[in-house]
Amino acid sequence: MFEKAYEILGSRWFIILLLIINIPGTIYGYIWYESQLANTPAHFLIFVPDSPTASLFFVIVLFAFLLRRSFPLMEALAAVTLFKYGIWAVVMIVWAGMEGAQMRWDHYMLIASHLGMAIQGLLYAPYYRIRPWHLIAVALWTLHNDVIDYIYGMHPYVSRLILPYYSEIAYFTFWLSIFSLGIVWFLNKYMPKRSLQ
Repeated sequence: MFEKAYEILGSRWFIILLLIINIPGTIYGYIWYESQLANTPAHFLIFVPDSPTASLFFVIVLFAFLLRRSFPLMEALAAVTLFKYGIWAVVMIVWAGMEGAQMRWDHYMLIASHLGMAIQGLLYAPYYRIRPWHLIAVALWTLHNDVIDYIYGMHPYVSRLILPYYSEIAYFTFWLSIFSLGIVWFLNKYMPKRSLQ
């Protein structure tokens, strides 16, 4: 069963299908951040739209796969940030709902799409060619982003109902970064490598 699944993941038609899904999703993500980006100082702009930037990394990886090329640093960036921000967004939306925020259809759409983000980045682990230094570089990027988000207040908007838990959100995000790096390292080290079809 797993062998067949990985045959599908490595096929050109499936990679093209993922591009058809991820490119509009990435564009929509940047549009979703439009109001926040308009109020963000220029030197922080690159650190604010976390989810669409993660999916942009993955789009680049997918294009490289179509060309039968490997871009390991981008693979590491995509895998870690897709998982991290996919899980982060789901937790923040569900947490806000538990605090009494009204859950609309778009909240459920965001939950589903961000879960998809988290999963797809890890599914391609056997095709990545990540080395330890790539993950060290990604750790610097990811943890630096956390500093920008929670020391300088540039984190993605969250419901006002959970803003009183700012310190807890920051603490959760830091450890989610560590876990995301750890799970990508584990999969990269222990999953058998595969080649694209």
